[in-house]
Amino acid sequence: MSYFWGLYYCGSSSGYIIMAGANNTLQLMNPFTRKQKIIDISTIRNYLNYCACRVLLAFAKGSSEFVIVASCKSSFSLHVYQSRNSSWVTYIERANPLKVVDFVVLHNIIYVITDKAQVGVLSLNSSSLKFLKLKNTPNITYSFLNLLSCDGKLLVVVFTPGRLLDVYMIDFRTMSYAKLENLGDIALFYSRNKCYALANPRKWGYESNSVYYINCMSIECEVYSGSNNELLKCIVPAGRRRPHRRSSRSRTYWLDWCFRNLHYEVDYSLVE
Repeated sequence: MSYFWGLYYCGSSSGYIIMAGANNTLQLMNPFTRKQKIIDISTIRNYLNYCACRVLLAFAKGSSEFVIVASCKSSFSLHVYQSRNSSWVTYIERANPLKVVDFVVLHNIIYVITDKAQVGVLSLNSSSLKFLKLKNTPNITYSFLNLLSCDGKLLVVVFTPGRLLDVYMIDFRTMSYAKLENLGDIALFYSRNKCYALANPRKWGYESNSVYYINCMSIECEVYSGSNNELLKCIVPAGRRRPHRRSSRSRTYWLDWCFRNLHYEVDYSLVE
């Protein structure tokens, strides 16, 4: 993986690992297929703090074209790259009171969420955001809200290990937030960069109604109950010992999750 030496990790999306830093570029590489993409970011470089980037990669339905959505968690600016135009468009400038903190693809549409739990649709044709009028929106202001798509559902997750776990589903039939008591046949995978979700997780060797939490301070993966946020167990990679917690020596640690089966597609015709 020397391809990534000297670069900053920005996240994983659609099976690609996304890094930044070399000559004002984003470097995308699929570790499973070895496909690579290099995107110039010189026009938005002043907006981005590499250590605080969040990036989504989606492919145009029925086409080889692709879209990249990038935000900065320190300035809350929002930018979109479309390969069909080979250019970036800024949707939200730095210091705008509207703070988009996450985004995801559901049913070929890109959805966004703000720090006040407002959910909106991102238009690739008009370079605009249209927010949904949802009932029962939780009264929160939180910059670490996570927006997920799983099993045809749009989910909003607030999670602090062992302390706070609130999961909501956006009910498009009633256009309202609906709070879930448990995760059902879903598992969440949480890192400092992003939260992901898998339906039928037993297919992949994980447990339903569970939250798998990793961070860069430990090689352990903590597993919490999706019902009461109780710590159930800790997982250590095979062949590794639990390090002495006071040791500062460099060691292997968990950085993020990367799912090769999660492939996002967008449809330009669905949103004007």
